[in-house]
Amino acid sequence: MATTQTPPGTDLPLIVPDPKKLVRNRKREARMRLWREFRRNKMGMAGLFILIFFFAIAIFAPLIVSRCYISAICPANGKALQPPTANYPFWFGTDKLGRPVLALTVYGAQVSLLVGLIGTFMTMVLGTLVGLVAGFRGGWTEKILMSVTDWILVIPFLPLAIVLATLLGPSFVTIIIVIAITSWPSTARIIRAEVLSLKTRGFVERSRALGAKGSSIVTKHILPNVAPLVFANAILIVAVVILSESTLAFLGVGDPQRASWGKLLEDAFGGGATYAGNWWWIIPPGLCIVLVVLSFTMIGYALDDVLNPKLRSR
Repeated sequence: MATTQTPPGTDLPLIVPDPKKLVRNRKREARMRLWREFRRNKMGMAGLFILIFFFAIAIFAPLIVSRCYISAICPANGKALQPPTANYPFWFGTDKLGRPVLALTVYGAQVSLLVGLIGTFMTMVLGTLVGLVAGFRGGWTEKILMSVTDWILVIPFLPLAIVLATLLGPSFVTIIIVIAITSWPSTARIIRAEVLSLKTRGFVERSRALGAKGSSIVTKHILPNVAPLVFANAILIVAVVILSESTLAFLGVGDPQRASWGKLLEDAFGGGATYAGNWWWIIPPGLCIVLVVLSFTMIGYALDDVLNPKLRSR
């Protein structure tokens, strides 16, 4: 709270504001200003609405369709490869086991979005940590970390991911670990480049001159300044992670016990849907993947416009 002091030689009190409250107010104003700028971006708002729609489907999936329908032995399932009808829940037809494609698509949203969020979090934590340490420490530490980063970058994603998934075994956790291991190098290089620029700035040099430790400089000066870049890059990485999960599940290295959009496409391809003309088995999950990836990409570009002063002024 604010304190009141009386300057010597005067009778008028001097109100000294609380520094912590002042910082909180400035952060709140910055967040409100960011939201106002984002709302003006039509592309970003369109992506946000699409994303909210799919998150609502994932959260309220049990209210939309019963989980029993995704089981192959559910007595309420229909005929195999039944075309779309007006009868709920067979609006999107059925697969080769008679399960409604609507139910598989709805519950597949839970797995795909969960893998996207957890995989992105692990990717950003690992990439940010490597980029911060390499950029700030320099020397042999930077050479070793960047050599490992470059080594992973030059290895093709799919062969490395398939080998790792084969060694660890197909599961939900394996998909997340494989995506995190193969996706962090690009983030590490972006963060390292920004840290190399920030550590030569005047405020960092002043902190060193005042005797601040390296850990204090990183946490109080470097990390807050790279946080917007990390956040904007994370939005774009989510789209890549969801696409990678769908690709790995389509190739058969995903969790066979969980319904995901990639697993649904794999089942459709393995069941000959592309040759038999069973389009209703392919279009719903494929369209969902395209829309979710597109929504994250749109939000990422919008945040880049909002957070980058040069683009915002343009």
